[in-house]
Amino acid sequence: MENLIYNFFNFQVYAQVFPHLLKGLWTTIWLSAIVIPLGALAGLALAVAFTQTQSRFVRWGVIAYIDLFRAFPPLVLLILIYFGWPFLGIELDKLTAVVIAFVLNNASYYAEVFRAGLEGVAKGQMEAARSTGLARWQALLYVVIPQALRNVLPDLVGNSIEVVKLTTIASVVALPELLRAARDAQALVYNPSPIVLAALMYLVLLWPLTRWLGLLEHKRKR
Repeated sequence: MENLIYNFFNFQVYAQVFPHLLKGLWTTIWLSAIVIPLGALAGLALAVAFTQTQSRFVRWGVIAYIDLFRAFPPLVLLILIYFGWPFLGIELDKLTAVVIAFVLNNASYYAEVFRAGLEGVAKGQMEAARSTGLARWQALLYVVIPQALRNVLPDLVGNSIEVVKLTTIASVVALPELLRAARDAQALVYNPSPIVLAALMYLVLLWPLTRWLGLLEHKRKR
């Protein structure tokens, strides 16, 4: 028991490495704050392109994008962009590579969520909005999309939680997010307690969101 506490719940180590992990947590938060809106906007654009066009080529292109990046492992994608693109003469800093990889991956998931939301709005809503004199893009922006967002809000929250957890793979390119900070601290103190502390910090960060998600899903079922 003492060995378990010493190696995983060592409060002396927690106090020693907490400031370092706090910096990593801040990196995780602002990285998520960049990636989630960009991925959501890209996904919304893809969903609008799919649902509002009659062009088969556009629809096939959107389907191909979604299928490709949902099937492509995000870790492999990040490694390919950061370590592979320099062979093509394209060198990116760590943050840019992470953002590009995450947005490419997450846009495909957000696109599926938004597509379901847009297709769930009755076609009569667009027609009714157009009858009031709104242009098609205005009806889409002010009438259709808000209803679609309300319908799929639990799915958007759930997907965003997954994005936050996905930021842990940024450690493979040495971006100093929370997991990277914990691994560096573990190497310094030669004790796995920093990893446990990082897990607890993720729990504190994400638990309110998971509770909110549960409430949204319960409300939707009712």
